[in-house]
Amino acid sequence: MRITKITYGEAPIASQISNAVIDFSRMTVSIVAVHSDLVVDGEPVVGYGFHSNGRYAQSGLLSTRILPRVEDASPERLLDPSTGIVDPVRVQQAVMENEKPGGHGDRAVAVGTLDMAMWDLAAKAAGEPLYRLLHERFGLREQPASSVWVYAAGGYYHPDKPLQALRDEIRGYLDLGYRDVKIKIGGAPLEEDLRRIETVLHLLPSGCRLAVDANGRFGVEEALRYGRALAAYDLLWYEEPCDPLDYRTHAVLADEYAGALATGENLFSAADVRNLRRHGGLRPHRDVLQMDPSLSYGVPEYAAMLRELASGGWSPGRLCPHGGNQINLALAAAFGLGGCESYPKVFEPFGGFAESTPVTDGYVGLPEEPGIGIELKPALRDLLRERL
Repeated sequence: MRITKITYGEAPIASQISNAVIDFSRMTVSIVAVHSDLVVDGEPVVGYGFHSNGRYAQSGLLSTRILPRVEDASPERLLDPSTGIVDPVRVQQAVMENEKPGGHGDRAVAVGTLDMAMWDLAAKAAGEPLYRLLHERFGLREQPASSVWVYAAGGYYHPDKPLQALRDEIRGYLDLGYRDVKIKIGGAPLEEDLRRIETVLHLLPSGCRLAVDANGRFGVEEALRYGRALAAYDLLWYEEPCDPLDYRTHAVLADEYAGALATGENLFSAADVRNLRRHGGLRPHRDVLQMDPSLSYGVPEYAAMLRELASGGWSPGRLCPHGGNQINLALAAAFGLGGCESYPKVFEPFGGFAESTPVTDGYVGLPEEPGIGIELKPALRDLLRERL
């Protein structure tokens, strides 16, 4: 098996929505296709990748540093010698040559985008769904899950979305089969955010839960002020109250806030996760970590994060990746994670899962077709084929 070419581009996910920190009116995403000489059913096998929402497209890094290293590597170096199939772990090793430690950020996003495409290619070449290939490749003992808990992420601020529209949005998620939902806070005064929270809580049936997300907006005093107000509600979690690298504020808040905290979607390396574990004061049996492989160098780095967390007493069940896309669903099933975020009506066609696996009572099944399952989302499949 050989990689014959890699094509890349950008796609808009522009929307008028916003969170407490950014608006998405000019947001873009990188897309990548890895073409191979392997033919299945008369067609060359192609792996597709993209990165999660919230980070802009990385065309410059892909074109000048990341992709040339793959093209310059000998074909044999990129293959699993036991199968002759492209090995994404070996590809990442080639891609990261001549890169200094630290300075993650956008570089991690570019590598993570390519990594997704490589796993899609490898799983298609092996004739397996990605979650089974990941389970085998990393030598995991427990059987992979056949379904994963998911929650509907939404509740963004919108200039034309009063409380009635928020109600309609949440009802739509419940109608789709979700039991738990998440909305944004921190982009409005506290009193308005509390009205939004109470509006949603009044809609949720018994047993359903609400999480809130401040997107790193607060300093320590505001994080504590919100935490004291949120303590009156039985929330699923209080997410990203402060800057993701402000470990001291995390620790101060964890000392006072009795409910679950969640963070990690903006940590891009195992070293960052190690610092959060050591200095963030988070509680391994209560809090939730949300690192996202497509934003943080891909699956190999994510596996390193899991090993780092395990050394500090964290179970995979306390992890729930950000991003709401299919590779994170496969990762959750393979590694026994606690769940996976979902964007059922936001950031389409990149968010959400296969049309053949609807959400049922808060859980979604894993497709058995080879690859990530991109072809099972026709709108996403068509966009990638058209642009790449």
